[in-house]
Amino acid sequence: MTTGVRRRMGVEERRRQLIGVALELFSRRSPDEVSIDEIAAAAGISRPLVYHYFPGKLSLYEAALKRASDDLAERFVEPREGPLGARLLRVMRRFFDFVDEHGPGFSALMRGGPAVGSSRANALIDGVRQAAYVQIVGHLEVEHPPARLEMVVRSWISLAESTALLWLDGRRVPRGELEVQLVHDFGALAAVAAAYDEELAELVRRFVADEPADGPFAQLAVRLITLGSPPAA
Repeated sequence: MTTGVRRRMGVEERRRQLIGVALELFSRRSPDEVSIDEIAAAAGISRPLVYHYFPGKLSLYEAALKRASDDLAERFVEPREGPLGARLLRVMRRFFDFVDEHGPGFSALMRGGPAVGSSRANALIDGVRQAAYVQIVGHLEVEHPPARLEMVVRSWISLAESTALLWLDGRRVPRGELEVQLVHDFGALAAVAAAYDEELAELVRRFVADEPADGPFAQLAVRLITLGSPPAA
């Protein structure tokens, strides 16, 4: 008979393990509902040892939030090749992958979990939004975005967040439809703003010109034309 020997972890390795365990628990339930005792049990260590690595649940939550925010920001990274509509659709699919995997944690993050009021937590959330903004503006190939374009992109990012939160509450609309709808939303927001700004109008003309017949923006145009047609008798 052999006896298993538990390997002693180094400080950074143990911290990474605790962050991973906490993130997994926070992904299934709101962080308010997860106790230090549960985190310790899941990590296979004692409660006092958790406090040896993190002063409290808030600091552990913020560390898990940092890892999650880095992951979420990565979902917006997309090669700048091919039609814009297809690129945005791939981004939305990865974004909803994250939302799907981390539902309660994503909800708590955006609505304010135990870290509400923490300047570090708020900065991390803002960092994700800024990373998403930079990525989208980069795809549009605009070095100095005009005011209306900045409004369009930041409004669209907020819309994606709120749509995901509403979707998590019952998932009443098929996820795939929402991913496409959000790409359509971007096109619609840009088109409306372009009616007031010639620089933005030229940008919209450019990305629409590169859109294939089966692309998301072309599909939007067909839907809008159909909507304006009288119903069949």
